[in-house]
Amino acid sequence: MGALEAEKHSPVRLDTSSNNNSNSLYDRSSTEPDAFNGEFVEGEGRQAVQSDLVVTEDDLLEAKDLASTFSLDEVRELMLNVHKLHKRDPNFPTSVLDKIEDFLGNDEVFANPDKYEALISEIKVEAALITNNSPYAEVRSVVPNHDDPGMPVSTIRAWVIGIFFSACIAFINGFFEIRQPAITVTSNVPQLLAYPLGKLLEKILPDVGFTLFGVRHSLNPGPFNRKEHMLVTLMASIAKNSPYTNHIVWTQYLYFGQKWALSFPYQLLIALSTNFIGYGLAGLCRRFLVYPSFCVWPSSLVTIALNTAFHGEGNPGALGPFGRIWRASRIKFFAIAFALMFAYFWLPNVLFSALSIFSWMTWIAPNNVDLNIITGSQQGLGLNPFPTFDWNRFVFWVDPLMVPFFTTLNMFIGAFVSFFIILALYYGNAFNMAFLPINVNLPYDNTGMPYNVTRILDARGIIDEEAYQAYSIPHITAGSMMTYLAFFAVYSATVVYGILYHRHEMAMGFKDLYNSFLPSKKGIVEKGRVLDVHNRLMKSYREVPEWWYLIVLLLSTVFGCVAIGCWPTNTSVGTVFFGIALALIFVVPIGIIYAMTGVEVSLNVLAEFIGGSWVEGNALAMCFFKAYGYITCSHALHFSNDLKLAHYLKIPPRMTFCAQIVPTLVSTFVCVAILQYQIHLPNICTPDAPFRFTCPSVNSFFTSAVLWGTVGPKKLWGVGGLYSPTLVGFPFGAALVVVCYLLARRWPKNNSLRTIHPVLLTYGGILWAPYNLTYIWPAVPVAAFSWLYIKGRYLSLWSKYNFVLSAAFSAGIAISALIQFFSISFSDVAIVWWGNTVIAQGCEAEPGLCRHKTALPEKGYFGADPGTFS
Repeated sequence: MGALEAEKHSPVRLDTSSNNNSNSLYDRSSTEPDAFNGEFVEGEGRQAVQSDLVVTEDDLLEAKDLASTFSLDEVRELMLNVHKLHKRDPNFPTSVLDKIEDFLGNDEVFANPDKYEALISEIKVEAALITNNSPYAEVRSVVPNHDDPGMPVSTIRAWVIGIFFSACIAFINGFFEIRQPAITVTSNVPQLLAYPLGKLLEKILPDVGFTLFGVRHSLNPGPFNRKEHMLVTLMASIAKNSPYTNHIVWTQYLYFGQKWALSFPYQLLIALSTNFIGYGLAGLCRRFLVYPSFCVWPSSLVTIALNTAFHGEGNPGALGPFGRIWRASRIKFFAIAFALMFAYFWLPNVLFSALSIFSWMTWIAPNNVDLNIITGSQQGLGLNPFPTFDWNRFVFWVDPLMVPFFTTLNMFIGAFVSFFIILALYYGNAFNMAFLPINVNLPYDNTGMPYNVTRILDARGIIDEEAYQAYSIPHITAGSMMTYLAFFAVYSATVVYGILYHRHEMAMGFKDLYNSFLPSKKGIVEKGRVLDVHNRLMKSYREVPEWWYLIVLLLSTVFGCVAIGCWPTNTSVGTVFFGIALALIFVVPIGIIYAMTGVEVSLNVLAEFIGGSWVEGNALAMCFFKAYGYITCSHALHFSNDLKLAHYLKIPPRMTFCAQIVPTLVSTFVCVAILQYQIHLPNICTPDAPFRFTCPSVNSFFTSAVLWGTVGPKKLWGVGGLYSPTLVGFPFGAALVVVCYLLARRWPKNNSLRTIHPVLLTYGGILWAPYNLTYIWPAVPVAAFSWLYIKGRYLSLWSKYNFVLSAAFSAGIAISALIQFFSISFSDVAIVWWGNTVIAQGCEAEPGLCRHKTALPEKGYFGADPGTFS
């Protein structure tokens, strides 16, 4: 990892605050006993140790006492397990790994320990950090390594606030989901609003309550604390997404004419089924994705950073550039950054759109086709050194402050390499792509017009082969083809990566899962694990039994089978089980990658590909397969993220279980009720719809359903299919992982090879159609500045503010966008001037205006003749 390479060579300076709580070295005598062997050392010696271990001074001082209690044999056994688990972990500091290998690989260290006191001392400190905290500086920066089991969590006020915000966020997101443009409230908003509301209830509610099962429940048990706040945040986060099956209902009603889909019980059953089925997998995957320390879950750190800003104790100063000491508290820093982003976001989003889409080269020659194709930020490929000044675009694919630097870098490299592949396909007119726009995600017919899917459907919504042969093959753009090729590559790469890089961890997880059902063998696998402090602290709380999650999995499966089997869906109930099987295959390897990199590999294309092949010609059946194959895995990963969040904050698992189940139930009923209201509105999903409910997402879902379900993958990707060459992505992805693995084994000390992540490289090729380099390149310099420069030189400063800054910017944009929407967009207020109109000139005005080939062949169409489609 690039950030860790810098840490190996760049000294980490010490905090120099005079704050009484800072524990700064400069507040002590320079002749303080050394943390390792009792000898006296100067500041530079301690500073070198900090740099080698990638640790702040406070963490170093905390670890020294525990380090002195370790024997050499204990450290050796611990480091053997650490090396086995982290030797290919790109998040683990390279410098520390090198020292561990030097320690384990030198028998002289154990034969003559007196000669290697310095090395042994550092290894003992690292062992103390791993067991008494976390091996990762980013986790140590925001997650406390202590717990107060007596702190109230499941309080009446927390549940009232949590359910209230769950219902509100579900209503807003569900109601405006079909609007153009849609409005989405993120979990940062309720997390922000919950704090003042919780403090208000703390002041006005009386301390009255009742005792149940020996536990007193009061309206006001004391100060509104961080665990209550996080419980509310968890509930709101879970409720923010509408049921995926709502799109299926819209498609059935609008396009297939299935009026029975308006049945409330049917809608509720399929919504409950898909919403809850992920819990069963998440619970069973805890030993793979939650308990291991290498499963960092970067997005959780941002959420915790905001929580820490509100509830953090102490305010040590942090040394920054130019020798300045930063003493602002996290909450003050958050407030300033939040206010600045809240105010600034009005410029690129409303007042000066050119700052958001800064496609300045196309402004020079708006009708130059090639210039626009290569540099255009909206309809082109976005090759531009300064493409945007909008933070919302900076973080579109990855938040450069949140995810590790190697994640951002690998994704950009993958996108940049695929940029040239797209150009070659397009200008080489491969598959007649030069007659189409270069980077649009819509299908086109053989005249270059958007594909009219209704022309190939019969009255049942099933493909009419004669009409299909008389019309056209669906043609995709060069950007879309690159996206599909990369998707195929990333799926095979994910499976092979999991086997080669994480087979040891996966094997331990499966053994632990199996033993969990055998009371006599519970906990036996833990001997091979390295339990960090968070795992040990969580042992104070009763864990959720596996059978709880199995019951949820069973009930949700039954709901899905009843809905599909009892209504005329023309779909087999086997679709539910086939989709779950697909999720089971991928959930662990995808989850490990997501937990370590912050990037989720989506199963949507694979679910469409397999489902469309299995139920060819039946779009509705393919939609159900996609829902159970793709959404089940996605929900399981997001629920696992929430479990890790609760794990970090020491929220009792059984309370977390309830805090996931209840808001999911609330949001499901809210969203289905909203659907019942919206679907009966006059002119819904038409240009004349009220509230601009034109249903763009529903239209895209229907188009995808017809292409993958009605036309089917076999016609386009099967033997003789037009786009079957893209299937080379499957062997390519697997081969890339094998090559990277073999190179890393051949040169294990090579930092560049350690930085390469083959899954992320292939994932970079997905970032196209309709997106482009505009959405990934700006994140690279920001990530480098944060993770290489600031973290490498000013670790204390980075630890204190980095994730708080990410949370502040995200929250500022969310609140600002919400106000902008209701004050300007909702009222259709238009601000017309050059700064808002320059972005819609020439080729950038709308999709399809500029193409490399504009004149069709003499026969009036390109490609195969009608009636001869394979």
